[in-house]
Amino acid sequence: MIGSLAGVLTQKSPPALVVEVGGVGYELEAPMSTFYGLPPIGHSVRLLTHLLVREDAHILYGFGSAGERQLFRSLLKVSGVGPRIALAILSGSSAEAFAASVQVGDVAALTKIPGVGRKIAERLVVEMRDRLAGAGTEAQVAAIAAPVGVAAEAYSALLALGYKPLEATRLLKSTGGAGSTEELIRGALQSAARE
Repeated sequence: MIGSLAGVLTQKSPPALVVEVGGVGYELEAPMSTFYGLPPIGHSVRLLTHLLVREDAHILYGFGSAGERQLFRSLLKVSGVGPRIALAILSGSSAEAFAASVQVGDVAALTKIPGVGRKIAERLVVEMRDRLAGAGTEAQVAAIAAPVGVAAEAYSALLALGYKPLEATRLLKSTGGAGSTEELIRGALQSAARE
């Protein structure tokens, strides 16, 4: 398996690029998030890679960060999601925004990514939620989705009761967000009991 390439960038035309390493030009496909960080043609570049072996081709994918490559690999495990859709997701959304959409179940936001229909978006929410529930990702999502005002008091109370930040945010969303702190807590706990 080829884990990374370090060489000279000789060609780039999204989604394809060529990196020359020791006289051999490696053709890669990469998401737009990686393209934005590429140096000009003729400069040195180092990319993490993922090699996909199919019956009719060996395709090398390049990524600017370990997080992008890990998300790509996780996406490939979702049924119905192939490399094209995985690249589209990485190109159409940041890893943090994608994780936030998945954790709060925002199917509408996911369907705005080119190539992602409603069925795939729903499948992504179901299958990726557990995979993205790592400590780093959870902190990032909680920072994005943390409530304010009266909801913040209810949010703090749910955390004190032992709910994780993402669970507390999701439960508060299910209440509609209207009412006093006590009503929000009661509604969130009732939602949790129904699950």
